[in-house]
Amino acid sequence: MSRLDSFIRRLTAQRDILNSIIDLVGETPGPVLEFGLGNGRTYDHLRENFPGRRIVAFDWEVRSYSASTPEAQDMVTGNIRESGQAFVGIGAALAHADIGTGHDEIDAVTLTWLPQLMAGVLAHNGIAVSGLPLEHPELMALPLPEGIKEGRYFLYRRT
Repeated sequence: MSRLDSFIRRLTAQRDILNSIIDLVGETPGPVLEFGLGNGRTYDHLRENFPGRRIVAFDWEVRSYSASTPEAQDMVTGNIRESGQAFVGIGAALAHADIGTGHDEIDAVTLTWLPQLMAGVLAHNGIAVSGLPLEHPELMALPLPEGIKEGRYFLYRRT
């Protein structure tokens, strides 16, 4: 499969999962956290699907389109591993992380801390969506929407 086709399938899976969990997230109070703002496409999608809900975005620096950039109080810059720790216990209804690089050795390092961070920021029954697998005893894998290949994107509920 070409890298372009792989990218399209990953983004399609991301969108389809996010669309499928709108009602699940709606059942849980708390903010939405977006780890990896990038150019702001997913942030914009979250804002559209969760109107009125606080959405906090994290990234090394702001590189998003101006229309897809959170207000300053909801934009956290710096190392996500470190900056995210201030949000452990916030009780997020949803945490989304699209910070995989596609480089196994770099992603392996991310996986030493990302599952703990995701579990730590979520409320009981909060939803985690990630481009990387999250092995953690407090995160229960949920079935993916129909048509999404296992291992393409990941969906969990915090127990």
